Amino acid sequence: MQLAKYIDHTYLKADARRSDIEKLCEEAREYGFKTVCINPCNIILAKELLRGSDVEVCTVIGFPLGQMTTEAKVAETEDAIKKGADEIDMVINIGKLKDKDLNYVTQEIRAIKEACGDHCLKVIIETCLLSDEEKREACQCVIDGGADYVKTSTGFSTHGATFEDVSLLKSCVCDKAKVKAAGGVRSHADFLKMIELGADRIGTSSGVKLLKEE
Repeated sequence: MQLAKYIDHTYLKADARRSDIEKLCEEAREYGFKTVCINPCNIILAKELLRGSDVEVCTVIGFPLGQMTTEAKVAETEDAIKKGADEIDMVINIGKLKDKDLNYVTQEIRAIKEACGDHCLKVIIETCLLSDEEKREACQCVIDGGADYVKTSTGFSTHGATFEDVSLLKSCVCDKAKVKAAGGVRSHADFLKMIELGADRIGTSSGVKLLKEE
């Protein structure tokens, strides 16, 4: 098992500076992470810094609240792909999900997946704000919308991924989508447990620490 390739090495802080992105990309090269996950304004810089490596660039759309219009999210996605993003992590409209407007959520995911084309789309559902029933409904929207992953969290709400949520999401999507656990994975033991429970990708700012603990 090549653990480094499970990791989206993440830096999404509002005050992210060039030096932070340079450090992130340097670490990603050194440890061989799957992607760096950065805000859209840093896509071009990250692509340049990672040129010649197999580390890809992941960016976030509608982040972190998900309350933008579908049209705005689609435009943001198209711009991100044009600038070189390899993977897209979008935030659903959580309010629409809680209002049971599942068609809205599904159609938005589908529209963004169309904008992604062959690029991987992960859908952030912010599990900490949802009931188990809502998590199941969100997973169905992810599947029906044609996305590649359901992702637990932005890391900017009340808490990140839990073992229980990863297990639940995996049971919901089965082999129809993959699961990304994000936020709160800070020990090697937790890292391995998330994978054991069904996480196919881990979003973390602690990737170097997790691998050094191995």
